[in-house]
Amino acid sequence: MVQAYLVFTTNYFPWLTIVVALPIFAGSFIFFFPHRGNKVIRWYTICICIIELLLTTYAFGYHFQLDEPLIQLTEDYKWIHFFDFSWRLGIDGISIGPVLLTGFITTLSTLAARPVTRESRLFHFLLLAMYSGQIGPFSSQDILLFFIMWELELIPVYLLVSMWGGKKRLYSATKFILYTAGSSAFLLMAILGICLAGSNEPTLNFETSANQSYPVELEILFYIGFFIAFAVKSPIIPFHTWLPDTHGEAHYSTCMLLAGILLKMGAYGLVRINMELLPRAHSVFSPYLLIVGTIQIIYAASTSPDQRNLKKRIAYSSVSHMGFIILGLGSISDTGINGSILQIISHGLIGAALFFLAGTSYDRIRFVYLDEMGGMAITIPKIFTTFSILSMASLALPGMSGFVAELIVFFGILTSKKYLLIPKIIITFGMGIGIILTPIYSLSMLRQMFYGYKLSNAQNSYFVDSGPRELFLSISILLPIISIGIYPDFVFSLSVDKVEALLSNFFYS
Repeated sequence: MVQAYLVFTTNYFPWLTIVVALPIFAGSFIFFFPHRGNKVIRWYTICICIIELLLTTYAFGYHFQLDEPLIQLTEDYKWIHFFDFSWRLGIDGISIGPVLLTGFITTLSTLAARPVTRESRLFHFLLLAMYSGQIGPFSSQDILLFFIMWELELIPVYLLVSMWGGKKRLYSATKFILYTAGSSAFLLMAILGICLAGSNEPTLNFETSANQSYPVELEILFYIGFFIAFAVKSPIIPFHTWLPDTHGEAHYSTCMLLAGILLKMGAYGLVRINMELLPRAHSVFSPYLLIVGTIQIIYAASTSPDQRNLKKRIAYSSVSHMGFIILGLGSISDTGINGSILQIISHGLIGAALFFLAGTSYDRIRFVYLDEMGGMAITIPKIFTTFSILSMASLALPGMSGFVAELIVFFGILTSKKYLLIPKIIITFGMGIGIILTPIYSLSMLRQMFYGYKLSNAQNSYFVDSGPRELFLSISILLPIISIGIYPDFVFSLSVDKVEALLSNFFYS
């Protein structure tokens, strides 16, 4: 294989270590705050998130002021000498986008959460612990460290859902932990296998593992183990059933983190490990990814209109949109993979925004079922306007990020050199069906919520429209969606060189 990027080691200041460790370390001080200092705890958490976002932005700027586009910013500190385990962090063109997305969405979700009166210290600590647990896998350059960070966010999510969720929160939290912890066993076995089965000395380093050679049969076995773990987290059907239940019961600030970041960890793992470390196995499985991705888009888009619960309907739309990421990765083309990376960013923004607006609507009407809603456009016109705009972004309206991402994936499949014309036409036809179904569940959701007369005749004084905080959050998340839709080259400039280097493994390995 060709090692296609350079490495720049930071010897002066451990920026990446601070970025990963600051949230959970600073969050531990929350337990020393007074019991009744809920407002202080909340603003302390928000300040930590803002500082973290500034640090990730600095890392982004520091990375791209270097002249070499394929350079990788890394930190490497020996941890356990006995089996060559290092605290090895790095960012490159593929990981910098998800890292920035994590900082942005976590900061907004912390601002979105209304003051929590029950176990406020634990709630905000879990948000910060989840921050470290989600940003860790995106910046890990050691496979075992990737696994540790992957597992770190499981407990915060479980507690956030089980303690601050809806009526069926314990069922949903238990289902989440069973799915994700069970799939992590496959992840750990694949990591141990890929570490010990190389032709050279055992290694946990991503860079060294990319140069290892394995028998094709063994590589396929490793690929399956990694794929199961990432398919559950993405999620890919039939491993998706935990997602609607978890979203349906979780607090909307938690839903923002799940839809905006956690699902993207699985997609990132498919790129970082399955494609980069196991290219021959990925080439074997890529036709099946196209089939699964197409089925997922159609299945989830056709299932979403049957969901009475508002957040479950949005959750099934997330499953459908994640199918485009699977298709892009299965295309094995630079256009398709760049489209998948753009879809990771785009859907992270749109999914988080929709769950935020679903939460603000629930705060006012206290209804979760769509057939109980109606007429809200009259009483809360600002929420109606922002909800409508972001629903248009979800159904890939031109000028929004979702349109560009799905269009690029579409072209990626058509221009792929791996497949013949007839299979490509069949796949794109299936994508077209999913795109047609998307407006059905999006527009019917708007109709059920905002039109009609059910709630418009209720006590109008009970309904309060968006305040300054909610308008600020809605506009903050809408601006990058429109900006990416108008000028997507900004995101492509981050990943295009790294994607070309990644694809060289398929053609020259």
